[in-house]
Amino acid sequence: MVFQGIEQIRPDVYPACLYKKDRTIDSLTHIAAGAIIGDVLLGKKLGKRAMLLGALAQSIPDLDFLASFWSNASTYMLAHRGFTHSILFAVLTTVGFGLLAEHYHKQHRVGYQKWILFFGIQMTVHLFIDVFNAYGMGLWEPFSHARISLDALFVVDPFFSIGLGISCIVLLVLKPRIQRRIFWQSFGLLLPSLYLVYCVYNKFKIDRAVKQALISENIRAESYFTTPAPLNNWLWYTVAKSEGGFYVGYRSVFDRTEKIDFTFFPQGNYLLGPVSDKEELQHLVRFSRGYYTVEKWNDTIVFNDLRFGQVAGWYDPRGKFVFHYYLGQKSNDNKLAVQRGRFSKWNATTIKSLVNRIEGN
Repeated sequence: MVFQGIEQIRPDVYPACLYKKDRTIDSLTHIAAGAIIGDVLLGKKLGKRAMLLGALAQSIPDLDFLASFWSNASTYMLAHRGFTHSILFAVLTTVGFGLLAEHYHKQHRVGYQKWILFFGIQMTVHLFIDVFNAYGMGLWEPFSHARISLDALFVVDPFFSIGLGISCIVLLVLKPRIQRRIFWQSFGLLLPSLYLVYCVYNKFKIDRAVKQALISENIRAESYFTTPAPLNNWLWYTVAKSEGGFYVGYRSVFDRTEKIDFTFFPQGNYLLGPVSDKEELQHLVRFSRGYYTVEKWNDTIVFNDLRFGQVAGWYDPRGKFVFHYYLGQKSNDNKLAVQRGRFSKWNATTIKSLVNRIEGN
């Protein structure tokens, strides 16, 4: 086992565009999925207008971004993928928009039951996709604040999105009544579905390997989680919670040995004394589900949510965590805390090391 402590690191300011790109690609994935499903369900009735309605319907849960205009950063983290990603919201939306659609589209003779099916499937698919990545969602809101995530898919996985994107573009170009549309509808929905099954298989495989590695390294873990490293599903990031801190490591599905080189990060709760009464701290602890460390960078207390990985951690095992939130005088710099500098250290060297690590040890 490799045992390393945390060093004092100077906080950097990262470009906002990196987080915005992640959110944009994630939104485009939902838009493409919604458009294809819309074409399947209502294409014969509405033509290509069904794709537009599908894209809009699939985007409804993400209207929670509006909360960012009046919420502080820690409150918005809980609001995002909160109630708008709950089963209750999906039911209310399905019924409400179904009624509206039937009222304003009577001339198309779709029927209320078909509109219910349309919005119900769109809401279900949106929630289904989002539950697979690490952010977590309030599926049971407002009855329970528990955040649910399956940690089997990176929030932006090009291998998941590529089939949806290609199919959506082709369907936009093809004529409405052409027979080839059936092939591209099937292609767009079947390819990501098969890939998702493959991701879940990888998840089970990695979980088994991590359990064995923790036993072999004599690490008494209270709990652990695994989630894919950026932009792929072959290299996985794992965190094991133990007494006093966390063991962080990486495991490839192609690794040939059982050993995982873990790096230990102390939790550092003793640093929270000056900010222990702050409401934002309570929000952060709840949001992180207990997987957090606390550091002090110069005169600033920093809260790290470990679930979102490290900045090129496969290359630098002591790399800072992507999610780091400033408590205290720098609290105005937290709008991009979830994906702060995700790709800031990506260059030819770190990308090559990522490929080499994916290939296995």
